Amino acid sequence: MIKARVTVTLKNGVLDPQGKAIEGALGALGFDDVHQVRQGKVFDLELEGTDKSKAEADLKAMCEKLLANTVIENFSISID
Repeated sequence: MIKARVTVTLKNGVLDPQGKAIEGALGALGFDDVHQVRQGKVFDLELEGTDKSKAEADLKAMCEKLLANTVIENFSISID
């Protein structure tokens, strides 16, 4: 089994209203030193097999087809 983590974040320059709301909420809770919050999403996946090159190629295809909107989001892949 191959374990992988895919992290998807908004590209720089793309508005992040959820991040802005989190930033405001943190300020309201007394965390005044927090600035520029950007939110994202994380996917933890387990893939059959042991071929890390194939797994990385498959994960990239998954991101490009479903997990990330590559017009406005970046993704990174980490394989254990």
